Amino acid sequence: MSEHEGVFAPGSPCWSDLGVGDVAAARTFYAGVFGWEFLDGPPEAGGYSMGMLAGRPVAAVGPRMGDDQPTAWTVHLATADADATAAAVTAAGGSVLAAPFDVLDAGRMGIAADPTGVVFGLWQGRGHTGYGRVNEPGAACWNETHTADAEAAKAFYTAVFGYGFDVVGDAAEPYAIAKLRGDGWDADPVAGVFTPPTGLPGGGPGYWVTWFGTADTDATVAAVVDHGGSVLMGPSDSPFGRSALVLGAQGELFGVIAVPSA
Repeated sequence: MSEHEGVFAPGSPCWSDLGVGDVAAARTFYAGVFGWEFLDGPPEAGGYSMGMLAGRPVAAVGPRMGDDQPTAWTVHLATADADATAAAVTAAGGSVLAAPFDVLDAGRMGIAADPTGVVFGLWQGRGHTGYGRVNEPGAACWNETHTADAEAAKAFYTAVFGYGFDVVGDAAEPYAIAKLRGDGWDADPVAGVFTPPTGLPGGGPGYWVTWFGTADTDATVAAVVDHGGSVLMGPSDSPFGRSALVLGAQGELFGVIAVPSA
């Protein structure tokens, strides 16, 4: 097991939540695929509920914030000051879709888009700092943005969060690994930026993807299909583990990838 305690470093993906039209159906789907139990929020949380794994929060499911919001996972990037980061988003050419606001006593959040149109969240943790488990079956183990313009995205996230990038792969399919350059974080990879060579499924500006760990990628993909989801790509082997991109039962995109056994 890999528990995470404390506040995530600014710029780190720290939380993933899903906005759907049918929260009850989504809870049933992810309970079946990953074995999550769900902890209901208070009435003022508006139906937002925490997906729990071995007693720790790993993700959340809630209703869409409006009819124009797509059914999708949102990756939230940690910040020590959501308002200052929202201002930096605008200064770097992005847009603020929902200005920062307090979420009960859990923290302060905002929703933004980078200059390529990819949407992400800002999270200033207080009572809730983010993932309670990482890098294990059923928990988030990686986040990356798939974008039509990787160079523009890299420049933006560097300006806002101070990312530095290591680029791996060949010229036809480069993959940029983001690292935080602050004290003590020089070598820690936190996210990826990638332009798929075959294009973005369904077109559009792109999206952040949360990858969830699994002990058996093929079995998890089979569970996705058995519970009403579908396979977008894979399963296939990679240097990082056997992986697949899938769609949940309500059309939301996420990844599954094999992680080492504890």
